[in-house]
Amino acid sequence: MKIELTKCHGSGNDFFIIDEMNHSYDLDDNKRAALARAFCNRSTDLGADGILFVLASDVSDAKMRVFNTDGSEASMCGNGLRCVARYVCEKLSIEEATIETMKANLQVKNQPDIFENIPTYLVEISPVSFDLDSLPLKLNQNQLMNEKIPALSENIQFTALSVPNPHLVAIVEKEQIQSNEQETLSKYVNGENEFFPDGVNVSFVKPLKKGHIYVRTFERGVGFTNACGTAMSASSLVTCLQGLNEMETPIEVYNNGGKVRCVVHEQNGLQSIDLIGNASYLYRCDVELEIENPEIFTIDNNKEYVEEVMQYAKLQKHAAEFLNEWINA
Repeated sequence: MKIELTKCHGSGNDFFIIDEMNHSYDLDDNKRAALARAFCNRSTDLGADGILFVLASDVSDAKMRVFNTDGSEASMCGNGLRCVARYVCEKLSIEEATIETMKANLQVKNQPDIFENIPTYLVEISPVSFDLDSLPLKLNQNQLMNEKIPALSENIQFTALSVPNPHLVAIVEKEQIQSNEQETLSKYVNGENEFFPDGVNVSFVKPLKKGHIYVRTFERGVGFTNACGTAMSASSLVTCLQGLNEMETPIEVYNNGGKVRCVVHEQNGLQSIDLIGNASYLYRCDVELEIENPEIFTIDNNKEYVEEVMQYAKLQKHAAEFLNEWINA
């Protein structure tokens, strides 16, 4: 069979889009998981952080399903949602849309460029919950707000929340960012452990100056990524709750893949986050394969988006120079 792929990225977090709205690939979840493991393998000629499956929806303009490199399904992906937002809006010739995800129907819309000639989209990140059962996190309490989990670290305080996928967020200093502590505890909570039976995304956050933060994330099912959209959103919310930033005010969020902008909202005690950033295309191609053996494939009709790649490189350079000034100085 032949599958059309669009390679895209949000903040360097890269994905393949597979359009099931127009194509009858006859995929079930086992096949989607197998395709994710095969196509996302970086030892092949493809490689990515995940696959975004775009399907028809009975309640929204389109439906997004996200499969990680290990074949697991994620409940949400903010960087991926921006890419799907662009794909759907351009496909339907509209400026804003509603995308059905696993746990919510989310608003997305085209935005002014976050950087010169960078396609930019705003996506809604919600619902937000601090109930530990929503992650789940097994502790003898209902919430974890800027507190220690001694079995994980004696000196780092964590906040746990779902947005709706699970996140463990810590505000840290430069020394902790540069240490191996994040990798060690992230691998622990994403393996067999007493706290997170389903694993969790772990983010270390370094405040830079007012309205500017750096976020590094170990993503469940993936490992360290250039960026994780829901993690940057959750981290922005946590900095507001701790008085480091303000709600309703844009926060510039830097990551190893570039930068995004987040705005935290609160209404009637409920929070949501606007995640604003690039939705860039890298290339489109056709992949020929036998679905029973998806790890064996050939690639044809490769079309590269050279100008988009070059423009995003300029944004990355800008972000790297800013981080070098504030973290490595």
